[in-house]
Amino acid sequence: MTTAVHAFRYLGPSVLHPRRLGLATSGGATPHGAAEHPRFFDGALRHPDAAAAALLAVADVAAARHHRPAAGAAALDPVVTADGDRLRFESFSGCGGVHARLDLLPEGLDGTGTGHGTTNVDVNDPLREALRLRTPGERLRLAVGAEDLEVGVGADLLVERKVPLPARWLKGFAETQLLTARFDPRAALPAAEAVRFLRALPAGGRGTVRWVLPAGPGLRATSRPGPGAVCLPGPERLAALRPLLRHATGLRVYAPPGTPTGPTASAWELALPGGRLTLTLSPDSSRGFSGEGGLLDLLAEDTGAADAETLAALLAWEPRIEPADLAEDSGLTPDRVRAALARLATSGQIGYDLAEAAHFHRRLPYTDGRVEQANPRLGGARSLLDAGAVGPAAGDVRVVTVGDHAHHVRIAPDGAALGCTCRWWARHRGGRGPCSHVLAVRMSGGERRA
Repeated sequence: MTTAVHAFRYLGPSVLHPRRLGLATSGGATPHGAAEHPRFFDGALRHPDAAAAALLAVADVAAARHHRPAAGAAALDPVVTADGDRLRFESFSGCGGVHARLDLLPEGLDGTGTGHGTTNVDVNDPLREALRLRTPGERLRLAVGAEDLEVGVGADLLVERKVPLPARWLKGFAETQLLTARFDPRAALPAAEAVRFLRALPAGGRGTVRWVLPAGPGLRATSRPGPGAVCLPGPERLAALRPLLRHATGLRVYAPPGTPTGPTASAWELALPGGRLTLTLSPDSSRGFSGEGGLLDLLAEDTGAADAETLAALLAWEPRIEPADLAEDSGLTPDRVRAALARLATSGQIGYDLAEAAHFHRRLPYTDGRVEQANPRLGGARSLLDAGAVGPAAGDVRVVTVGDHAHHVRIAPDGAALGCTCRWWARHRGGRGPCSHVLAVRMSGGERRA
C-alpha cells in the first residue's frame, strides 16, 4: 500500500506546565489557507480532569497495536479539528482497527473563541507521562497552538519528526465516516451501568468476538448473534476507556441496523463532562478499517470528481454538514451530493459524528488525487475497462477476461451484483466491498448500484 513520508514540524514540544497544557501544532489547513503552526484555542478547560484523561486515551490508542502487537507500531500524532465551537482529537490504532475521537464540546471550553482548521498536535512521551501524573482537581488552561513569542524561534527549538503517513489512515478516516453514518443508536447506559459493564470486560486476550443485548438500563451477554444483538469485536480494545470511568456520565452504543448474521463493526461513546470519547471497533481485531471497501461503490460514479470541487468550496469546517443545504446551495441532486462527499472523504475532508447524526468538515495532510492509489481495486477496475476486459451481457452474466482467466459477474434483475467467480468474492462474499471485476462491470454501465 502506498505510504508517504510526512514531516511534523513543531515550534517546540507540547508541554504540561502548572495549570497550563500547551499543545504544539504542525502544518495544517485553515480558512485562510495553509498555516505552519495554526492556533485554534487558548482558554480554560471547564472539566480539566476528564479532558486531560481523554486526550491521553486518544494518544494511547495511536500507540496501541491490537493485531500482532509484537510487530510494534510507531504512534502517529493525533489530528485536531477546530469547528468554531469545539475541538475534535482523532487517532487510529497502529493496526488500523480502532478509531478514537475525543470531542471537547462548547460546554467544556471557556475561551475567547475556537478557530477553524485541522492540524496534527504533538503528544510526546514526556507529555503523556506528565498527564498521567497530573494532580487531580487542578485548574487547567489549554492552548492549541502557541504564539511565536511564547516559545521563541530558531533551529534549537524547532522539533521535527519525519514519519510514515500510511494510506491506511487516509482510507480509515474515509471508511469509518461512511460506516458509522449507517449505524443506529442501540443502547444508552447510565453512568453506573456503564462503569459496571466496562470494568467487567477482559483487559487481555485477542480475537474474541462477543455479543451483547440491551437489557433494562444495561447490557447482558448473549452467546450468538440474533435480533437486537450488538457485536463487541475484540472487547479488550475498549481498555482505553477504563481510565475515564470515574468521569463517565453514560455510555451509548451504536451498530448497524437489522439482525446481524456475523461480526460487525460497532461504536462505543463514553459521555464525559464537557465532551465525549468514541471508540469505533472494526469487525475483528485482525481487520483494519482501511480494507473495508465501502467507498468503492460511490467512487465508481463518474460525477463525483467534478462535483467534489463544487462542494469543497462550500465547506468551512462546519460542526454539522447538512446534505440538503449543500444540494440547495450547489444545485446538485442529493445523490450527486452524496457521491461528491464520498469523493471528498477519500482525502479525509469528511467525518461523521454519531451523537449528532451529522457529518463534519476537516482536512488532513494528504494530497488530493490519490483515489486510485488509496483504493487499488478501483484502479484495477479502470485498468480492466481500458483493456476492454468487460464483455457484453449474456443473460444475467457479464464476463470479465483477465489474461487467461475469465471471471463471471452475475447480475440480479434489479441491476445489483449477486457475485463474481474470483477469489476475492469467494473469500469475502461482498462483505468488504466489491471486487475489481464487479466495479469494472458497474463502471461500464452494465450494473446499477442497489
